[in-house]
Amino acid sequence: MDDDDLLVCTDTEFVVRRYYFPLGSAKRIPYARIRSVRWVLLTPLAGGLRIWGSGDFVHWFPLDGSRPRKQVALIVALGRRVKPVVTPADPERLADRLTAHGVEVIRGAPTH
Repeated sequence: MDDDDLLVCTDTEFVVRRYYFPLGSAKRIPYARIRSVRWVLLTPLAGGLRIWGSGDFVHWFPLDGSRPRKQVALIVALGRRVKPVVTPADPERLADRLTAHGVEVIRGAPTH
C-alpha cells in the first residue's frame, strides 16, 4: 500500500479519500477501470482554487484544503462523463505507482 493522506494505491485499487459530498466518503477505483490518467497544471481558473466539487459538471475535485497551494493535478478517465481530479502531495510518486499497476499516465498536458 502507498499512502498520501488523501490518495492510496493498494494492490488492487486506487482509493480517493474525501471524494463524495457531503460526507466525504472514499471512492474506490479498481486499476482495470482506469482508462488513463492525464497530468495537468493547476491554475486559478482551472481548478486551482476549487476545494471540493465541480465547476463544469465534468471534473470532480475531492475535498483537499491544500489544493490552492498545489501546482499539479491528475485527471482520472474512467470512460464516464465525470472525471475525478486528484491533487497528490507528490504527483511524480503517484504517477509512478499508477504506471506500475498498468495505468497509462499521460504527462505534459498543460491544461484541462
